[in-house]
Amino acid sequence: MRVDVRERLSEPEAAAVTGLVEAATRADGVRPLNEEATLRLRHGGGPGARALLLYDGSALAGFAHFEPDEDGASGELVVRPDLRGRGLGRLLLQATLDEAGGPLSLWAHGDHPAAGRLASALGFTRARSLWRMRRPLAEPLPAVRLPAGVRLRAFRPGADDEAWLTLNARAFAHHPEQGGWSAEDLRRRQEEPWFDPAGFFLAVREDPPRPVGFHWTKIHIEEGHDPIGEVYVVGVDPAEQGGGLGKALTIAGLTYLRARGLAEVMLYVDEDNTAAVKVYTALGFTRWDTDVKYRRS
Repeated sequence: MRVDVRERLSEPEAAAVTGLVEAATRADGVRPLNEEATLRLRHGGGPGARALLLYDGSALAGFAHFEPDEDGASGELVVRPDLRGRGLGRLLLQATLDEAGGPLSLWAHGDHPAAGRLASALGFTRARSLWRMRRPLAEPLPAVRLPAGVRLRAFRPGADDEAWLTLNARAFAHHPEQGGWSAEDLRRRQEEPWFDPAGFFLAVREDPPRPVGFHWTKIHIEEGHDPIGEVYVVGVDPAEQGGGLGKALTIAGLTYLRARGLAEVMLYVDEDNTAAVKVYTALGFTRWDTDVKYRRS
């Protein structure tokens, strides 16, 4: 057994990690890496990012990664399904702790009991829970009722980038991930095969002209699975909150996804964001499963 540490993966290493991730997804029913980590596999991480490759002989047996954040470092970990139960997860987690050299948070997607046991054994505690909620699109949807003086239009790549980044930062000023998006973060997603500006709605005030809210939808297409829509991100300028704009934007996006012929839609929401959970529950969403962030100070 050995653990190799990389600042950036080579193409063969990234391909091997992708194969491991797909094997774990098939075995667990949930992807072990989030969207940001998947993008980092192709494009590399930021300053201070590290990838850890656990080898059993010449075979890749596990993968972990982390990047610095405001609380130390944050990342994810996965072990090849057919090699589990041999202590490899603990070995890889300890190596990740040693490499991070300070406070570390790790996401466990799907809240599997084995992940909780491993985290507890090495002194991690639950720090955050992210719900995944679902809704069938065949059920009726309310009408879209926009506040006076607001209209909807599609996002225009290039022309709207800077204004959207400013609005996103305002809407998610206290969000640990979304509020810090850069122009590069936006550009990378615009280059993804799933990106479609027709499903990216901007709410615009006319006087003076400015974007005040948005709903960015996403369609997941995976081999062997029916396509599913996603409420990728809904944001509202703090000055516009409380007037029903967030609900109107959400309904507009759901209506669009239904018109695309999709049967179901999903979203992510923090468990403790009671206001958002209440809105989504009222719109017919129910909890599907949970991602848990474990932290060791």
